[in-house]
Amino acid sequence: MRNPDVVERTLAEVAGTLLTARLALQHGLAVNTAGGTHHAYPAAGSGFCILNDLAVTAKVLLSEGAVQRVAVLDLDVHQGDGTAVCLQDEPRAPTLSVHCQSNFPARKAVSTLDVGLPDKMDDQGYMRMLSELIPGVLQEWKPDLVLYDAGVDVHKQDSLGRLSLSDQGLARREAMVLDTCLSAGIPVAGVVGGGYDPDLGVLAERHMHLHRCALAMWRDYKL
Repeated sequence: MRNPDVVERTLAEVAGTLLTARLALQHGLAVNTAGGTHHAYPAAGSGFCILNDLAVTAKVLLSEGAVQRVAVLDLDVHQGDGTAVCLQDEPRAPTLSVHCQSNFPARKAVSTLDVGLPDKMDDQGYMRMLSELIPGVLQEWKPDLVLYDAGVDVHKQDSLGRLSLSDQGLARREAMVLDTCLSAGIPVAGVVGGGYDPDLGVLAERHMHLHRCALAMWRDYKL
């Protein structure tokens, strides 16, 4: 890697997710304006990802004893293959990947739990699936912290996604995930994950669902 700006951004992204996780442990909830580089492997980058901020954060917190168990909930449209490989030998860091099965990567890794979705799944089917899945996963895994990858490439107009969520669906997803964690007393650290649109303003608005929802939850739970 020869571009110093890329190096600086990559390191800052990982540091930002680690800081977000520390703040979540302190306050109950925090979100990053970057992060979610879930395709990066232990010794190689992949899929626009160089270093895996989710895996690094999980391993650092476990090594410090800040948490005994940390769960990764990855709802990006692409499987979190790098995260699965990075954490495959760490039983204290279970990984959930909910993704479009036909999308990148072609060869899937093995997460603790993988849920491959069909193309064109819409808000109704997606939210029904999540409402049945997430509470049970948290109850079974009992994490001290959730690292949440809130990729917005599940949106129906995303250029690299194959699902069909609307803006309203994204907002409902963020509210459901954050509220489920907080109501169970589990701190949650969110990262923005993937999202692809030539109009950066439109893309930013999709990512803002996570941050607006986090602000609302912060107020509702008086964090």
